[in-house]
Amino acid sequence: MPFPSSQRARSGPRRRSLLAVAPAALALTGCTGGDSGGPAGEDSSAADRARARAARDSEGLVERYDAVITARPGLAGRLGPLREEVVRHARAFGGGRKASPSASPSPSPSVSSSASPSPSATVPGNDKDALAGLAAAERELADRRAKALGGVPGELARLMASVAAAGAAHVYLLTEGDA
Repeated sequence: MPFPSSQRARSGPRRRSLLAVAPAALALTGCTGGDSGGPAGEDSSAADRARARAARDSEGLVERYDAVITARPGLAGRLGPLREEVVRHARAFGGGRKASPSASPSPSPSVSSSASPSPSATVPGNDKDALAGLAAAERELADRRAKALGGVPGELARLMASVAAAGAAHVYLLTEGDA
């Protein structure tokens, strides 16, 4: 006897979301912890620069979350956990001085980091557009991190792949997820 098909909506990520994360996962399988063949000093300083940029990028994203939470307080419950995760990303990359999970959003988020192409002080007037703006920032950063994987050593590449995958999940939660 066949089972009747369920009409209830699926919970969890959709195929589209998983396909967006797949490139980062594939890159992760090709990473090694070994030397890339170049002089150790060059690898170390390049990795340090990549790590510092990743930390700055995450801190800039925290500022964008703060700006949206300040301008659209009704979204604070939905955005709070995502913001806290971005703070953890910044700390994992060695940053986090400007972003702490217990800090309240700053009332004047007009300070924009060089990683954010658009000013973070400009928050759309409605929730849908504000969420779409955050999703676009998360997507751009996740894509940039996924592309940078080949140029960094193993452990940093694994961290960047993991954070890029988390960013792709944030995009899903911001655009399609029901929080």
